[in-house]
Amino acid sequence: MNIVKTFFVTLLLLVLFNGCSTDVDIYSDYKDISIVYGVLDRSDDTLWVKITKAYLGSGNALEFAQNPDSSNYPYKLDVTLSAIKNGSEIQKFVFDTITIHDKQAGDSVFYFPNQLMYYTVRTAALNTQAVYHLSIKKSNGSTIEAETSVIPDFAITYPVSRINFNYDKAVEWKSAVNAKRYEVGFTFHYRELLPDNPDTLDQTISWSLGVRKSSTTDGDEIMDIPYTGSVFFNLLDNSLEKGPNIKRWAGNVDVNIDCASQDFDTYYEVNNTSGGVLEEAPRFSNIKGNDALGLFASRHSVTKPVKLSVATELTLVQDYDLGFVINR
Repeated sequence: MNIVKTFFVTLLLLVLFNGCSTDVDIYSDYKDISIVYGVLDRSDDTLWVKITKAYLGSGNALEFAQNPDSSNYPYKLDVTLSAIKNGSEIQKFVFDTITIHDKQAGDSVFYFPNQLMYYTVRTAALNTQAVYHLSIKKSNGSTIEAETSVIPDFAITYPVSRINFNYDKAVEWKSAVNAKRYEVGFTFHYRELLPDNPDTLDQTISWSLGVRKSSTTDGDEIMDIPYTGSVFFNLLDNSLEKGPNIKRWAGNVDVNIDCASQDFDTYYEVNNTSGGVLEEAPRFSNIKGNDALGLFASRHSVTKPVKLSVATELTLVQDYDLGFVINR
């Protein structure tokens, strides 16, 4: 469900296996190769881009990865984002640098807990009719460019207001303009009172339904992904603690759809292609410029909260020993 998490895990794998081999040719001339990654979401109030450089040295590249100076530029890059509509610039954002201090050990082979990011605070809504051009200027005079179109809101057409898990159905929606890949799932909210805790806690359980792809990125395509209603009850039965004096109250079910652009989908598929260990890893990049690699793409998420049907709530109360009681 979490496209952003999947994206950055794939990002780090790409940099590790395509850019940082432990077999270093010490006689090769060093090249200033920029690695750029960014995902644009019109819902975010802060826009982020990760910019690093490939590194070369005599020794183990995994050890170099622990040194921030190996992959960070020693100077601030000139990074801007411009919205172009009908050939004219209608918006412009200037990026600054910030160091994030919450990177955890084990998230990647690279240094932690700090990581340098480029960011800008969104002062106006992103325009869904515009193409956003990313420009990165380096001290040597070269320019790196990339572009993406933002993804607008789209409608989840089923379920409407309630969902009945006593039957097998399908989540239905209309595709968004500029979106290709859709990850769909449910988040069930409930309140829980355990006998050893005086506080009633808000809890959730998530259920991923999988991925669907639209035929085009033109939008308004009728799409669906089926689900088996009994899985909902089995998920709760296998996940929730059982015992006397436990009380639970069912809440809403969030229908979550995360979508991403065509370039994101291509990047994901290329870098998750299975192959033999002797096969050369495929590469996809939509970053334009001499000696530059990476991805600049877009994503968007839509969540629709719905209530459980009365029949589903009764099934939870009457057929499962999970402590659920009827909401009043």
